[in-house]
Amino acid sequence: MVEKFKFLDIEDNGKYIICHLSNPPSHTLTLGGVEEIHKFLDIVEQQTDLRVLAFTGSGQDVFIKHYEVGELADTAEKNISKKKSQQSPLELHGFHKMLLRLRDLKAIVVAGINGNTAGGGCEFSLGCDLRIMKHGDYKIGLPETSVGILPGGGGTQRLSRLIGSSRALDLILHAKLLTPQEAFEMGIINRLVSEDNFLNDLHTYCQDLASRAPIALGQVKKIIHQGLDMSLEESLLLEQEAFNITMNSKDAARAMRSLLNSQNNIEEDTKFEWKGE
Repeated sequence: MVEKFKFLDIEDNGKYIICHLSNPPSHTLTLGGVEEIHKFLDIVEQQTDLRVLAFTGSGQDVFIKHYEVGELADTAEKNISKKKSQQSPLELHGFHKMLLRLRDLKAIVVAGINGNTAGGGCEFSLGCDLRIMKHGDYKIGLPETSVGILPGGGGTQRLSRLIGSSRALDLILHAKLLTPQEAFEMGIINRLVSEDNFLNDLHTYCQDLASRAPIALGQVKKIIHQGLDMSLEESLLLEQEAFNITMNSKDAARAMRSLLNSQNNIEEDTKFEWKGE
């Protein structure tokens, strides 16, 4: 990958990529940053052998501080001065479209939260499939109601789907920021990692995912995301279809036959060279 970006530093490791989000000194996410991520995804979506895409912050102890408040304030003031009507939106804005592209990406998307993140930064992480966060004196959350707005990048919807409506309401209405441990205990964070070796741990996490069965992992990601918006009967049919896809893969046939010929239990026999076919 030779493309150069202003707000992104790309670390291509073959089957997994780590994208370092960079906007010093504010470490906020801006419209320009969102547009660059869209351009980056144009490239990533063409890489059929990519298994894991991770995002982390390039700043010291900060993932994404928040969405750029200056841009939001300018928009609010323009709306008031022009007496802009409050019509229902006709289409999703670029931030929503960006996170939906991450959802629909075949690769597993990981948020490597290397420090503080709030507002739009937290929403970005919620739009990823998995979240790992660094231990330490850091905060994560959706404090937008403290400045008179609400999480407008999917936070109300994704957080409530993740931890339930009651807990999401409590956190958002009180503009509460959580410690990494609190976020982990609520199920917002999937894994807490060492403060001293965060980047190494992120690489290890991505390598482990990238070493697993890509067809199975891709299908699991798809049916869990899509099944949330379906009835149980519809989602079971979706699962059945995905299961049939894995049962028609050469990878699965070889792996199951290898397991039958092995002396190990299935929990022990996890190392296999997956070809994605």
